[in-house]
Amino acid sequence: MVEQLSALEKLRTSMKDLEIILWGSLELIPILILILILLLGFSLELNLSAVMVDYCFIWSFVMVVLRTLEIVDRPSGMDPPDDGLCTVPKPTMNTLAATNRNFKLASRILGLDSKLEKSLLIPFREIKVECTIPKDDGIWVQHDNARGPMKGWIRYHPEVDPDEVNALAQLMTWKTTVANIPYGGAKGGIGCAPGQLSLSELERLTRVFTQKIHDLIGVSTDVPTPDMGTNAQTMAWILDEYAKFHGYSPAVVTGKPNDLGGSLGREAATGRGVLFVTEALLNEHGKSIAGQQFVVQERENGGKVVAVSDISGAIKNRKGIDIPSLLKHSVANCGVKGFSGADLIDPNSILVEDCDVLIPAALGGCDQQMENANEIKAKFIVEVANHPTDPEADEILSKKGVTILPDIYANSRGVTISYFEWVQNIQGFMWDEEKVNNELRTYMTNGFKDVKEMCRTHDRDLRMGAFTLRVNRVTRATVLRGWESLKG
Repeated sequence: MVEQLSALEKLRTSMKDLEIILWGSLELIPILILILILLLGFSLELNLSAVMVDYCFIWSFVMVVLRTLEIVDRPSGMDPPDDGLCTVPKPTMNTLAATNRNFKLASRILGLDSKLEKSLLIPFREIKVECTIPKDDGIWVQHDNARGPMKGWIRYHPEVDPDEVNALAQLMTWKTTVANIPYGGAKGGIGCAPGQLSLSELERLTRVFTQKIHDLIGVSTDVPTPDMGTNAQTMAWILDEYAKFHGYSPAVVTGKPNDLGGSLGREAATGRGVLFVTEALLNEHGKSIAGQQFVVQERENGGKVVAVSDISGAIKNRKGIDIPSLLKHSVANCGVKGFSGADLIDPNSILVEDCDVLIPAALGGCDQQMENANEIKAKFIVEVANHPTDPEADEILSKKGVTILPDIYANSRGVTISYFEWVQNIQGFMWDEEKVNNELRTYMTNGFKDVKEMCRTHDRDLRMGAFTLRVNRVTRATVLRGWESLKG
């Protein structure tokens, strides 16, 4: 039986390769026909101008027919058009394609109107701005404001990509709904290497960027917050530059220094939020943090951590890593490399180390791909990073029985603490750190309960449960605000 299945799999692969070759050759047909016509034209002394006109007309007609039959204009990889339910393996998707795929699956589960589905998928606004420092272009995408002001994270990174920014803006819309936060999604970024810029250059870049987008952001329209490559100081510059145009408004940005209205507990909230969501997941399965072994990519989380990696390298200690000592070493040496309390290992092996809970927290889109999904030994994966698991890996891990807590819930703790800061600024009344922590636990725990309820209602896994929850809430808000009057 095993040999038969292997033979069938080889046959299937061969047939798919043949299909790609055949469809790839379709692009050569017009060129071959044109060469043939030109040769005939010369040999028969025909009017080549008339021949070319006839050729263009005929080929245009053929292409219209082929497009109508959905034979051409296929997506990358030459696979059939994606209807959101196709199970044919595809090349690795980028963040935007994977996000759209999950959205379409959720919309079909919920039975959304096709026009409404399209409206929710398309960003509300997308702009590109040119900054004064050479080669630094900024992009700002506002996805949806049906449930409240949009929440825009600002990233400074050399690999800022319009498609990824678009996808992350959409993901932010979905993230804010799981904890029932009255925000929509937005995302901004500048393609630069912040580590290579001086402090004055970073300030000038930030102020110029703010000058270009100040009419798009605001307390009740779009509230920026720091992301990779930006920090509290960046938000302070934005706050000051925005004030020049609109007056002092501390609630216009979050993630600010405490002296300018930032929230207590924010620095620890990222790790604490991971702890709360991991607790909720393990409790659902009758387990606790204390009894588990963790592997953490990029960040530290609690429990018995046996392996950790960051940009400097990866380390492992099966007896458990002394996290407080590691943190001190990491701060002093700009990374975990060289830590005496653990052995250095290949960073590429971090995701396949033996553990109970795997927490990918690095840049998304580069972790559980097809080539290593089969080797992952973790029983649970908590996606702290954005889009760390592509759809193909997701399917493999699901078949292996691995439970995945999806990124659109697991890393919503950042936007939750930003919401708390925004609320405090609007009220003009600051909370103590204990209240911040208690509110964060409540929001993250309730969010998990809501996701599980959707899982039970639609008989889906956690990822689709989270997506259906988000899409359903945004859809309801959109319809209540008057979508029906626009359907015409």
